[in-house]
Amino acid sequence: MEESLTRAMMLKLFIRKLKRVLLLSASRGANMSEVRFDEEMEATKMVPGDVKKGQFAVTATKGEEPKRFIVELNHLTNPDFLSLLEQAKEEYGFQQEGVLAVPCRPEELQKILENRRKRRASTEW
Repeated sequence: MEESLTRAMMLKLFIRKLKRVLLLSASRGANMSEVRFDEEMEATKMVPGDVKKGQFAVTATKGEEPKRFIVELNHLTNPDFLSLLEQAKEEYGFQQEGVLAVPCRPEELQKILENRRKRRASTEW
């Protein structure tokens, strides 16, 4: 019982401090860099209109011109595609934002995606 009272008091103090901080920040007005940061964060959460449910965007970065692809989630079980993801992890790390970049030529990625579609179509009746 005493422990519950202590926790309740601590929560109450925390809420008071939080209210003070929020009131102070509201009275000072929003900092423009904070507003831009919030806008940028919201933009990274938005999904482009051409990416449907069950899909994600990938850019093949090698070669003369990078090319963007829309890839279905079922390609995440494709060993060739998984190999590309492993290469991307080694080359770019996990800090990528937005479209996933893979270190291959657009033609290579196109071939991997088409081979998967052909195999899947041949097994469906």
